[in-house]
Amino acid sequence: MGNLWKYIIIAVGFVLAAIVVAAAYTEGHKPAQGTISVTGLGETEFTSDLIVIEGNITVEAYEAADAYHNLERDRAKTVEFLASKGVNEETISFEMPNTNELFRSIYENGDYIGQQFAGYQISQSFTIESADVDTTEAAARELPSLIAEGIDIHVFNPMYYYTGLEDVKLELLSAAAADARERAANIAKSSNSALGELKLSRAGVFQITAATGDEEFSAGGSFNLSSREKKARVTVRSEFFIDEK
Repeated sequence: MGNLWKYIIIAVGFVLAAIVVAAAYTEGHKPAQGTISVTGLGETEFTSDLIVIEGNITVEAYEAADAYHNLERDRAKTVEFLASKGVNEETISFEMPNTNELFRSIYENGDYIGQQFAGYQISQSFTIESADVDTTEAAARELPSLIAEGIDIHVFNPMYYYTGLEDVKLELLSAAAADARERAANIAKSSNSALGELKLSRAGVFQITAATGDEEFSAGGSFNLSSREKKARVTVRSEFFIDEK
């Protein structure tokens, strides 16, 4: 009888061991929880509220003192002209003047024999930075008319900025993330599954382009400065766990 109980205990031990091994095998080979990856989009249009216009004035004279005098005269005329068009003088700033010596080539019987000093050239850059976009834009458009008064002035195309851009970026990130979740939820629902927790999320680069047109995106992000009306967009790639129903 004692041997019978011994065999029964051994048999029970084998059964329990088999159950433990089977449970461990099942746990170790349980399928990983599924995931779904989607890309959400955030997009909006806005109007620039800051304009920046750059230009320069150039003068020439044989004597350096005369060149600086001419520069002061032309600079004063430029500021006066802008003020007459409604531009606040405090929005106008001038850089340090840049002075260069001028030389002319000398030829004799068609052969180059050297250079001769011809005077001084002084150029000075200026910048207009204003929140009064309409007034500044209109005034800058007329600045080249000063050429008719003997002022050698060059004006570059306006650059347009938006001072609330950081807020726009935050709003777009939130919108793109929400769009990604909605897309993932729709896919999960159509697959008879439930959307689980967020596994990871990664934002793409911001693309700021003209509001109209077919401006191309850049892999490193684009930042349009030439258009007053702009469009901003960003994508967010999110990965969610999928819960089986």
